[in-house]
Amino acid sequence: MRTYRIGIGAGAIALLAAACAPMEAPAPASASDPAAVHQRLLTLDTHLDTPLHFMRPGWSIADRHDFVTDNSQVDLPRMIEGGLDGGFFVIWTPQGELTQQGYANAAAMAEARQQSILAMIAANPETVERADRADDAARIAATGRRFVYQSIENSYPLGEDIGALQRFYDNGVRMVGPVHSATNQFSDSATGEERWGGLSPLGRELLAEMNRLGIIPDGSHASDAAFDQMVELSATPIILSHSGPKAAHDHPRNIDDARIRRLAETGGVIAVNSIYLAPRSDGPEWQEMSSRFMEMFSESREVQQAYVRDLRALEAVTPREDADFEMFMASLLHLIDVAGVDHVAFGADWDGGGGVENMRDITALPMITARLLAAGHGEEDLGKMWSGNVLRLLRQAEAHAAAVSG
Repeated sequence: MRTYRIGIGAGAIALLAAACAPMEAPAPASASDPAAVHQRLLTLDTHLDTPLHFMRPGWSIADRHDFVTDNSQVDLPRMIEGGLDGGFFVIWTPQGELTQQGYANAAAMAEARQQSILAMIAANPETVERADRADDAARIAATGRRFVYQSIENSYPLGEDIGALQRFYDNGVRMVGPVHSATNQFSDSATGEERWGGLSPLGRELLAEMNRLGIIPDGSHASDAAFDQMVELSATPIILSHSGPKAAHDHPRNIDDARIRRLAETGGVIAVNSIYLAPRSDGPEWQEMSSRFMEMFSESREVQQAYVRDLRALEAVTPREDADFEMFMASLLHLIDVAGVDHVAFGADWDGGGGVENMRDITALPMITARLLAAGHGEEDLGKMWSGNVLRLLRQAEAHAAAVSG
């Protein structure tokens, strides 16, 4: 879906030899050449936490950054190099107290996060474009721009007002998860207390509002019971935007094979994560490092850099999660085996904790395509997993919303 200018240089001797040789048409790229296949695919990631970096003074998505020194994994130059056409940029809000003041603070934060996404789009009109409908992805990619969908991770900022979702929808949100890492007013969390036995009454209302608006419901971070209820109650198939199988690692954020099959049976999609593939270190050193997280958003570039240097030094001694590309591929292939190619996508949790050894940022994405081709999956299968399955969910959500509003 991308067009590039390719410059070729050669020495004088090579040029002279070429001039004397008969002209031959260049051989077409093999249909199975991994690099050529990856460039032809329409590719998206369902969970890009990159808007976190939009809040960093002096940070621009238009510039090329480096994971080792900057701690970011996505920017426009690397999207081009990694062949990522676009994805869902996340409006994430940390969980706070279930009080009116807590809701108000979270609403302001979420609003600022969405406005930062819209400002990024406005500042880069030659390279990115906002996407609202399923058909926008291919249209935008055909122009050479990257498409930007939006999602909400944690509906906590909505407070107890379901109608507040309308404003986020009007500004581009097309995927919503009710909960994050702690139980809130809408749902029990996979890593939080069991308070509601799944979705709360308000959470069921939220799900219905998603369906009415044409939003894809996202069950990542929800408890198993909440997942079961979302699958059962949603008028359209749901997604797990960044989840993995318990077969890879038995963590509450991962999902068992029976539920993966149920998701597939109902038309849903699981987007493979690149986190929770192995036990995670949570000793005093990591707790201290976590307490310093806001240093990455300091006005001082030196403070930002010092935080990242210390983070890399700790990782070298005690990895946060000792996982590599082979473990990621094993998780992905397991999901394909259980759910089928019609129900798998990619949501690695870039800039939100994702990435493994030998796959630290999005420039590594062509490696995934190469390995899937080597495993026997053709370009049609890859097209479904890289974008087709997710865009199908969005089309189904759009069609349902049109039907109920008409």
